[in-house]
Amino acid sequence: MTQRVVIDGYSLGLGDIEAVALDPSIHVEMAAEARQRVSSSRDFIEAKVRAGERVYGVTTGFGRLADVAIAPDERAALQHNLVRSHASGMGDPFPAEVVRAIMLLRANALARGVSGCRVDVIDALLGLLNAGIHPRVPEFGSVGASGDLAPLAHVALGLLGEGEAECGGRVGPAADFLREASLQPLRLDSKEGLALINGTQATTGLGILSLRRAERAIETAEAASAMSLEALLGTPVAYRDEIHAARPHEGQIRSARLLRALLNDSEIRESHREDDPRVQDAYSLRCVPQVHGAARHALAYLSGILQTEANSATDNPLVFADPGMVVSGGNFHAQIVSQGLDLLAIALADLAAISERRIERLLNPDLSMGLPAFLTARAGLESGFMIAQVTAVDLLAELRLLAGPVSIDSVTTSANQEDHVSMGLAAARKAYRSVVCVERVLATELMCAAEGIEYRRPLTAGRGVEEVWEVVRARVARLTGDRMLGPDLDAVTELVSSGAISDIVTRYEQDQKLG
Repeated sequence: MTQRVVIDGYSLGLGDIEAVALDPSIHVEMAAEARQRVSSSRDFIEAKVRAGERVYGVTTGFGRLADVAIAPDERAALQHNLVRSHASGMGDPFPAEVVRAIMLLRANALARGVSGCRVDVIDALLGLLNAGIHPRVPEFGSVGASGDLAPLAHVALGLLGEGEAECGGRVGPAADFLREASLQPLRLDSKEGLALINGTQATTGLGILSLRRAERAIETAEAASAMSLEALLGTPVAYRDEIHAARPHEGQIRSARLLRALLNDSEIRESHREDDPRVQDAYSLRCVPQVHGAARHALAYLSGILQTEANSATDNPLVFADPGMVVSGGNFHAQIVSQGLDLLAIALADLAAISERRIERLLNPDLSMGLPAFLTARAGLESGFMIAQVTAVDLLAELRLLAGPVSIDSVTTSANQEDHVSMGLAAARKAYRSVVCVERVLATELMCAAEGIEYRRPLTAGRGVEEVWEVVRARVARLTGDRMLGPDLDAVTELVSSGAISDIVTRYEQDQKLG
């Protein structure tokens, strides 16, 4: 049976957004009560127009041109001109899943019923989405205030049957794909071009996809650190519940609980429990709950922001049939989302930083508790994982650059009308790239830690660690001599991004709660 998602402007979940973005077979429709709200809002705006009242973006121009009156017979042309002129993005197109998230979010925002558009506009947008037709949306073109104008204009252009689109892996004129799907190009009426392009959905959509991958990355980081602890003959004492109950940050407590679950029933731990001369491990092992926990809090903060933003009206002006007003405001300003995405980039940079330090300990014979240099049995003749770490450091340097905030970097636009902007889409691009980078660093740690476990055999690691080790080994063989590691690292990165590792961690957490 076809999976279905119903939008109403109020209750769309982040998981549903990601699911629709990744799976074109999911059918999206609008709730009946939302249709009633949208119709009421439209009736009200049409009454205003018939009464000859002055309404921004409906009977006037836009931005700095808001004082220019538009004649009644030119108001439809005004909306079409708005879309065409604002479709001025540049750069590589966003992947289809990003465009799908943008389309879904824009439809959901309009379904809230305060944008003054017809129900037909939302139906047309959902028709495009359900047909798997994705307008080509360039990655540059928004400063995150007055909405993501250029990206959303490129989406709206596809509704008009103009510009290029992607469908089923093919790229071509949007008009051709509409015709193949028996869809008619949309003709815009008063307010509707503005309703389609004025909002934060490009920033929010890309941000949500980044967040969801980051959530999987942090669960993967728990697995990678637990495997590294085993390979390095570390002690899990620092993960005891008493320690974290004494400093009860929720993320820290959860991280420690996950580590204990993954390390349970470890023969490696028992082999060095009695005669280990070390009092405590290095910070990159001992302080995992504190560092990973801090990242968890950052992600939770951003999740709350994005959940609210996904179900918000972010265009201007807003049309309230009850109590009967059309009012200009600034909900299109993406500052809160931009700041949250900057925080995500900071958290991921530190997640990668502690991971890279564990990689160093695994490869450095002065720190690795008897593991061979660079995890190769013939160090000198062979280089083993030496350059894999160099690649991880390169990625870490990139992550640290991406962690620099852009939400403070306002640049005035539109003849000084838009004199403070959020740079939200730039923050979202940074966040997305940060996730890609951290997944690769974690993949490197997983490969190195899995290799380190080989040198502790025949002893077994904790049950959860062993399960993760088996998943890695199913994709990447043990290092028996120098080989090109790039394909192996890519294969493990795919495991990370797909959720194959994080699913194991989540299951162990659930089992622990049930137990």
